[in-house]
Amino acid sequence: MAALDAEALRAALVTPHGPYAALDVVSSTGSTNADLLAAAGAADRTVLIAEAQTAGRGRRARAWVSPPDAGLYLSVLVRPEGVPAVRLGSLSLVAGVALVRAARHAGVTATLKWPNDLLAGLAQAKCAGVLAEVGQDGAVVVGIGLNVGPLPDPVPPGPGGIPATSIAEEGGVGDRAELAVALLRSFDEAERSWRGAEGDLSTSGLLAEYRANCSTLGQRVRVELPEDRDFQGTAIDIDADGRLVVDAAGAARTVSAGDVVHLRSA
Repeated sequence: MAALDAEALRAALVTPHGPYAALDVVSSTGSTNADLLAAAGAADRTVLIAEAQTAGRGRRARAWVSPPDAGLYLSVLVRPEGVPAVRLGSLSLVAGVALVRAARHAGVTATLKWPNDLLAGLAQAKCAGVLAEVGQDGAVVVGIGLNVGPLPDPVPPGPGGIPATSIAEEGGVGDRAELAVALLRSFDEAERSWRGAEGDLSTSGLLAEYRANCSTLGQRVRVELPEDRDFQGTAIDIDADGRLVVDAAGAARTVSAGDVVHLRSA
C-alpha cells in the first residue's frame, strides 16, 4: 500500500478546510496514544497517524498488531470543555459509531461488540478496536486501530478466540487515505454531537445509533471481570452512560468495564 500523504490529509481535514487543528503522519512510533498523551499543550482536535506501531495497545494493556502499511493507526486528542468528567469514558462508544459509519463508506457492513470492537463478515471477526485514555491535563486521547489491507499471517485471536479480519478481506473498497478521511470526518460529526450534548449519549442521538449497531445486544455473553469474578447472562441493553446491562439468572447486572465474550452455540 502507498504511504499516506500528510499534506493531502491536512488539506482535507485541517482548518480552514476541515475540523481538525493539526495532523501529523509518522513512519513509525511505539504508540500514537502514548505520544499524544505526552504532548503537553496539544490543541483540541490534534491527530497523529502512524504508518506502523511497535507498541500498539488495546484494552487492558493488550498488544495491538500494527504492521506497516496494512491499517490505520491513529489517535485524536480532544479537550471537550463543558463535558463532565464522569462522561468522558463514553467517547469510546462515540468512536465506535464513527467506525461503523466509516466501514459503511467502504462498503462493509459491520457491527459493534460492546464496548468498542468493530466486527465484520459472517464470522463476526474483529476489524478494529478503540482505546480512550484521559491525560493528566484533562485531555482525552482516542486511539483507533482499523485493519484495512490483507492481514499478515498469522494474527493471534482476541479474547474469546475472536478472529481478525480487515476491510479488504470483507470486500471493502477504498485505500487507507480515503478511509482515514472518512473515519476522521465520521468521528468529527459524532464527537461534535456528543460534545454539544455535554457528553450525553442519549440526547446526542448516539445512544440509539450505537444500540442499533450493537451485535452484543440479545447475545448470550460471558463477562470477564478482574479477580475471577466472571459471570454469564444475556445482554439486554446499553444504558444512558454507555454501560452494558446483562440479565444474569433474572437479575440485571450493569457492567462499566470488562471483557465481554459472545458465546456461540455448540
